[in-house]
Amino acid sequence: MENILRRLDFTSLRLFVAVCQENSIARAAEREFIAPSAVSRRIAEMESLVGLPLIQRHARGVNVTPAGQTVLRHARQIIGDVESMAAELSRLYAGVKGRVRVVANLSAIVQFLPEDVAAFQRLFPEVDIDLEEQHSPDVLRLVRERAADFGICNRVADLQGLASLPYRRDRLAVMMPSGHPRAAARQLALRDIARETFVGLRENSALTQLLAAQAREAGATLDVKIRVASLDALCRMTHAGLGMAVMPQQVAEMYMQALDVAVIPLSDPWAQREICIVFAGQDALSATAGTLVRFLSQPA
Repeated sequence: MENILRRLDFTSLRLFVAVCQENSIARAAEREFIAPSAVSRRIAEMESLVGLPLIQRHARGVNVTPAGQTVLRHARQIIGDVESMAAELSRLYAGVKGRVRVVANLSAIVQFLPEDVAAFQRLFPEVDIDLEEQHSPDVLRLVRERAADFGICNRVADLQGLASLPYRRDRLAVMMPSGHPRAAARQLALRDIARETFVGLRENSALTQLLAAQAREAGATLDVKIRVASLDALCRMTHAGLGMAVMPQQVAEMYMQALDVAVIPLSDPWAQREICIVFAGQDALSATAGTLVRFLSQPA
């Protein structure tokens, strides 16, 4: 039986199935565009490997033997599996070319997407990715309007019919000038710094809205003196002594060597955030967009 595993080939199985379906070597040969003698030889080789007759030849065609029925059953399954594999590979191949429009919030773009997109394009160099920065509420709006293939933003409680997959997690930290009295702390809660002066992102930023909501829950209103559009500007304002800033810890730590600042993790549970991939549904994704979504949603 080991010879069967080593020597039985897919073409022979396909021709054997054709003979069984047509009940005729001649009709099977015509269907498969091959000489009847070649089909007959293939089946004779299979019978030699199996050690039992698979068909009985007669003037009106062929009959399948019990051994042949066993081979036929498994041959159909093998052919079906190979065809399924080919169909799946075709779908994958269809997703390795094309253009994808992605909208993502600032945290995802600065912390994670540069390396992830670079890794994807090493595998799929013929996929063009249009990546646009948007605040999280606008990410959700653009995906709902089908103005983007999918989006990446902070998870919210109600995605209102959008599908989602986990992407990454981040943690918020507070940046302050290195000479600040609290700069030596190992971690801080928002209530510990609620009376300090802050610099922040613009009002429509998800981070700004989160901080305002958490401050209200703590019975405070943050004193934000300056608002800027980017995390880079936020870090530079803090370095200049204009106030504290809350931002993703990974982003803040990128600036620690270049700027005279301290970075202290926030201990509040809400400071641990989930960033997710959002889209209108699997049916709404093109093959190319689906390939990118599957790649990004793999565990880091």
